[in-house]
Amino acid sequence: MVDTNRSLIKYIVFSFITCGIYGFYFIYKLAQDMNIICAGDGEETPGLLVYILLCIVTCGIYQVYWLYKIGNRLQNNAPRYGLRFEENGVTILLWYIIGYITCGIGFYVSMYFIIRNINALAGAYTFGNHRNNF
Repeated sequence: MVDTNRSLIKYIVFSFITCGIYGFYFIYKLAQDMNIICAGDGEETPGLLVYILLCIVTCGIYQVYWLYKIGNRLQNNAPRYGLRFEENGVTILLWYIIGYITCGIGFYVSMYFIIRNINALAGAYTFGNHRNNF
C-alpha cells in the first residue's frame, strides 16, 4: 500500500516541529512509493541513505538533481495511469532555483507539484487505474 494523502502543509509543519527530521522520513517514503508505483519503467529512485550521502558529498547539489529526476519520473509514468502532468523535472528545478530568490518559497512550490503528482499517481495505483505499458 502506498501513501495517497501527502500534504504540503503537513510536510512544512512536521518538518518545522521535528527540526527537519520529518523531511528525511518524507524522502524515505517518497522514494519507496515511487519505486513501487513506477516499477518496470527501468529507473530506480535512490533511497534515503544514498540521498543523504550524496547530498553531503556534493554540498547539496544532489538534492537538486534528485528532485529533477523525481519530477521527470512522475511525468513519464503518468500515462501508465491515464494521467498527464504538465510539471516535469525542469519545472521542479526552475521553482527550486526561484526559491533562492524568493527566500525559499520556490522550494515549497516545487514540493507542492511533487506532492500533488505523487498523490495522483498513488491514487491511480491504489484504486486500479494501472495499465502496465512497460
